[in-house]
Amino acid sequence: MATTRTAAHRGHTPATLSSVRDAHDLFVTGRVDGSYLASIPLPRLVTDSWQRSLATGVDPDRGPGEAAAATRLTELRKSHPLARALPVIRRLLVDHATDSGALVGVTAADGALLWVEGDSGAGRKAAAMNFVPGADWSERAVGTNAPGTALALDREVQIRGSEHFCRLVRPWSCTAVPIHDPLTGTPLGSLDLTGGVDVASAQTLALVRATAVAVEHFIALEYPDAGRAGAGRGPRLTMLGADRAVLRAVDGREYRLSGRHAEILALLLRHPEGVSADHLAMLLDENDLDVVTVRAEMSRLRRIVGGELIGSRPYRMLNTVESDLEDVFSALRAGDIATAMDHYSGELLPRSAAPAIARLRLELSTSLRGAVLACGDLRLLRRWLDLPEARDDRAGWQGLHDHPEVSAVMRSEARGHLVALDSDLM
Repeated sequence: MATTRTAAHRGHTPATLSSVRDAHDLFVTGRVDGSYLASIPLPRLVTDSWQRSLATGVDPDRGPGEAAAATRLTELRKSHPLARALPVIRRLLVDHATDSGALVGVTAADGALLWVEGDSGAGRKAAAMNFVPGADWSERAVGTNAPGTALALDREVQIRGSEHFCRLVRPWSCTAVPIHDPLTGTPLGSLDLTGGVDVASAQTLALVRATAVAVEHFIALEYPDAGRAGAGRGPRLTMLGADRAVLRAVDGREYRLSGRHAEILALLLRHPEGVSADHLAMLLDENDLDVVTVRAEMSRLRRIVGGELIGSRPYRMLNTVESDLEDVFSALRAGDIATAMDHYSGELLPRSAAPAIARLRLELSTSLRGAVLACGDLRLLRRWLDLPEARDDRAGWQGLHDHPEVSAVMRSEARGHLVALDSDLM
């Protein structure tokens, strides 16, 4: 498997319940900063997650938003590769949870809860914090929590009571382990056990970890194509938001691309008719790039990914290549803004200074922003404003402030952001 698991946080002197709550209250109200958190006996994993949660605008007094509609949830479950592994999860983990007053949660890779099973009494109590199928338990939506933070870090995580970012979740403890496609290493989701204080134990971690491994083996042996459900069978290029673009080949191998090679592939995707070496040089650098350099880069790129993928005279893609870039554009063309946001993990090749990439980056970001602001969906607007590129989006923050469904805490945050933006212009 491509990702190496690391142990959940260990080796720290546990802080008392009251000291954790005090530190959290001081931090979320702005009376202390990250340097203070580093001085108290809390795991770095937790304090880092608190800082991410606060930075992305998670409300510590609210849980996740409304669960997905029944039809949408049915579609998510039906198409998800972990659906076929439910008998394994039930046999190894749910039966244990039912006997111990705990719940088993299975999430998709974006943090959406797909299944919640286990003790019925615990289930009724957990529903009060919206720990139900269809709810978004990603870290960006709920803050520090085991399934969401395990996905954010791609590692196993245990969160104890008051270590949660949202106060509503404090009565619970949880242990979560990410599950990966056994061929590509791509995260498929997470497996979580939620319950009382004993759930955050070394024994529980070993049990959840063993179940996750069994699920991955089941997918690899019984359903070799299941891990790639929904992702297509052809090559796929990922280049939004990440420091390095990744090309996944048909055989499952992944190539971490240099900045220049990522730029070339992005431009070839947007020019299916093909481009000459001269044209490509101009797209990559209007002044200083010569044709000889372009040809040398193309030669290196074709050696890496194979000549059967990229043709020459003109340079063009010989096979269909899926990409997160095209996923966003396709969803926008279909008017499906929620799906567009799901695929948009950040700006296109954010480190690229190539003029054509900069124009394409602006086109994508502007198109998505306009669609989000026009649709009036509070959840999508909040997700847009959580992106680094939206920090100075005054119209977006004003829209959040004026939205009829916004909470008092979120409106106050928007008001403060607007004041800060206006002060920068004075």
